[in-house]
Amino acid sequence: MSIYSYFRKWVFIMSLIKRMSPDEKKESGVIALCLMLLILAHFIPKNITIVLYIVTYIISAYPILKEAIENIFHGKWFDENFLMSVATVGALAIGQFSEAIAVMLFYRVGEIFEDLAIENSKKSITNLLDIRPEYANLELNGKLQQVKPELLNKGDIIIVNPGEKIAVDGVVESGEAYLNTAALTGETKPLLVTKDSQVLSGMIVENSALRIRVSKEYKDSTVVKILELVQNASEKKTKTENFITKFSQIYTPVIVISAIMLASIPPLFLGQEFQVWLYRALIFLVISCPCALVISIPLSYFGGIGASSRAGILVKGSNYLEALSQAKAVIFDKTGTLTRGEFFVTQIIPANGVSKKEIVKLAAIAESSSPHPIARSIVKNYPGNIARVSNVEELVGLGVRAEYQGDTISVGNMKLMNKLNIDGVSTVEDTTGTVVYVALNNEYFGAIEVSDMIKTDAKVAIQGLKNVGIDNVTMLTGDKKIVGKNVAEKLNIPNVKTELLPQDKVTEVERIKSEIGDKGKVIFVGDGLNDTPVLASADVGVAMGALGSDAAVEVADVVLMKDNPTAVTRVIKIARKTKMIVWENIIFALMVKVIFLLVGALGIATMWEAVFADVGVTFIAILNALRLLKIKEENEKINKHPHSKTEKYKVEVNEV
Repeated sequence: MSIYSYFRKWVFIMSLIKRMSPDEKKESGVIALCLMLLILAHFIPKNITIVLYIVTYIISAYPILKEAIENIFHGKWFDENFLMSVATVGALAIGQFSEAIAVMLFYRVGEIFEDLAIENSKKSITNLLDIRPEYANLELNGKLQQVKPELLNKGDIIIVNPGEKIAVDGVVESGEAYLNTAALTGETKPLLVTKDSQVLSGMIVENSALRIRVSKEYKDSTVVKILELVQNASEKKTKTENFITKFSQIYTPVIVISAIMLASIPPLFLGQEFQVWLYRALIFLVISCPCALVISIPLSYFGGIGASSRAGILVKGSNYLEALSQAKAVIFDKTGTLTRGEFFVTQIIPANGVSKKEIVKLAAIAESSSPHPIARSIVKNYPGNIARVSNVEELVGLGVRAEYQGDTISVGNMKLMNKLNIDGVSTVEDTTGTVVYVALNNEYFGAIEVSDMIKTDAKVAIQGLKNVGIDNVTMLTGDKKIVGKNVAEKLNIPNVKTELLPQDKVTEVERIKSEIGDKGKVIFVGDGLNDTPVLASADVGVAMGALGSDAAVEVADVVLMKDNPTAVTRVIKIARKTKMIVWENIIFALMVKVIFLLVGALGIATMWEAVFADVGVTFIAILNALRLLKIKEENEKINKHPHSKTEKYKVEVNEV
């Protein structure tokens, strides 16, 4: 290792020390005091040295002894505190005062660095707490009143000035500004919002005030969902973590019994000196502490979750991170996931005697309350005012029906027209867009072709998966065959299934899961709006760019805060890196423990080597786990396609 590497590690350690809490600094002061007393003991008369040693030991060992005794009363005998207490008290009994004190001091030093490391690993996640808004400027009767975000209601108007956080989710009523979304998405590029733009809580207004209408109460806002998700992430444990917990429960009693046998059998049956073997047994106890495993493994997974959050990816638990590391197949939804979900009306095909404007008007009226991207695009492309409708009926996988001025409007795909037995429908063939058919009172009025655009980085995302060894990539869509095949060919997706209802997508996911079997995990990536059944059925459900979707945050196991499919490859890489570090720590800790246990039993190792085998190994394992926090975003090459290209396909809906 170079001098520069040592220098970097020293700088890192010093940065940790600077971030010490008052309690940690107090703990450091106690340790420093004990070290001075330990040194002083070598320069004072021998008749009072023992007293000083005992005082120093009590000061250094008090919290550990206290916790060990409390754990015994709670039925938890065999933990690291118990092992350290028995070992050091035994060392005092045979006159190894300096070593007993040194073991306790180094153990406490290790605990300080452990706490600092854990705090550092949490930093990427807990930084999200900074997105919590402290207040909102509520507009009441033409005046502004500063209130807590919890007091805001739907429909309230708030003013957000430059430099302030948006308190709750809402829609821009007036104003135009750039928003800093880095805390939510990790994206450094400012987001431009104008009138009618949706904004999320936690975003920061940069240059100009915005007048925003509240669309969600604080408890349902994005910032609260994120914080709840993050705070609960550590509760879901991996199989590895659960195994280590169970392993420690068996391992520690075995070690204690082995130490007792080591101290008693040679003196009783071989005539060896009791004090020598007792000392070896005490060393054996110190070496055997499973701290490195118990601490570093959860820390590694927490570091992986932290690294993911820095990349704009929220993983709900370490168990999902472990599952991602085992990914063998990735399934994508099409609309809103691989495509932009920003549709444009590209063709209007009226029935005889019907104007293009009338067709779009009827479709926009019926679709006005639907959240589907295609529905929103039709509404957006209608230039007139949209009247209110009643008795709106969403037909999953088919379309929508609504009553308007005593008439019934039916808007949807060909399956809907066939179900309603509507005559005269002219099937639109040879189109890569989505065709929406319109009928009034079961009379066919015409069709609207709506086209989507593939995301600029979708092809890079698919290639990225292949680069990490995932060739089993599938796209599922409810769109017709010609549309799905066209998108799949452009993105080099080998497998595509089209014209699927939500339940059909679930069936396909289950089929792929059965094909993969125990070889790995199946990941499904959807936009979180209409893919909730599929998200729930996959081994890991990933919601794409769906921060504002209640269904996505609730059902998905992973939420991508950027609307970017390349993040799927990113989180898989982080998950694999995390798993690798976990196993590095396991193998390293066990190898060192086995070696030192053997040399300790043979009388080669002293208490000082025992301290290294315990505290030193733990510290090295922690530093290794912290490597996850150094994961940087990779600069992936993305082929840029101007979004304006779509504009030339738009048609004028005012035509007669």
